[in-house]
Amino acid sequence: MRSFSFLVNPASGGGAAPGAVVPVARLLRDAGATVDVTYSPGPLAMAALVEAAVARGDVVVSVGGDGMLSSLAGSVSTAGGTLAVLPAGRGNDFARMLGLPDVAAGPQAQARMLLEGAVRRVDLVSWAAPGQAPRRVAGSVYAGIDARAGEIVDRAHRLPQQLQYPYAAVRAIAGYRPARFRVSVDGEERTYAAANVVVANSGYYGKGMKIAPDARLDDGVLDVVVIEAASRLSLMRSLPKVYDGGHVALPQVTVLRGRRVEVAADARQPVPVGGDGEPLGVLPGLAGEPAVVEVLASALAVVGAV
Repeated sequence: MRSFSFLVNPASGGGAAPGAVVPVARLLRDAGATVDVTYSPGPLAMAALVEAAVARGDVVVSVGGDGMLSSLAGSVSTAGGTLAVLPAGRGNDFARMLGLPDVAAGPQAQARMLLEGAVRRVDLVSWAAPGQAPRRVAGSVYAGIDARAGEIVDRAHRLPQQLQYPYAAVRAIAGYRPARFRVSVDGEERTYAAANVVVANSGYYGKGMKIAPDARLDDGVLDVVVIEAASRLSLMRSLPKVYDGGHVALPQVTVLRGRRVEVAADARQPVPVGGDGEPLGVLPGLAGEPAVVEVLASALAVVGAV
């Protein structure tokens, strides 16, 4: 019988996360499992909580969205533990990629997954900007329009959840200016005038956008999606194609694959970077040392993955 430490982001899903965990925890306890539930005291305390849970032999359960999951994934993998996911955020894209049951599937399905789901190993992403310590990300790192959209989502809480990402994407496109990117994949360097560069471990981001349709979580490589500069109207028209992955057939989209990616960019304003819905800063300029994104193959053990 597994034991579980639930770490809950109470703000995820507009405050829905605490309500999502209660019926699942009850079912697990009824089945004989040991369950501990902690509401996140903030990012600085999370690593210590994870280390203590792993030392007890608990499965660490992320209750929240992609940002919460990503903040725990690195700590769990470093500690040599096992992570499970109870998706309760706005996007839940990593859980979608894993094929995990969400709140709509009901607490019984989620409890069964936690108790009986097989454990498999998946890749993580290492992001390192010059002068900063490397950070582990679960799903993807992105620079340009999508990082700007992420900033807008964080300020769009008054909108219904289903409208937040489309609204943010339209707002970001409306104000976009192309940047000059330098992208090196496994030592092969290219330059682009681009709106967006995504380095993807997971195929999904932005609440169901299939940004990298061929990405796999356990293949040991990253999918690099470059969306070259186009008119705002062209970007608006192509936006719906991202939801089924059809955008990769467009002439302005290039897909590369590799294990190590170096990225830098120049623009009128610093180019923002995000990872799994959280801001990561800005890209270094072309004259400086690039940021480095690398795959960490088989770095994380996950429960319930299909």
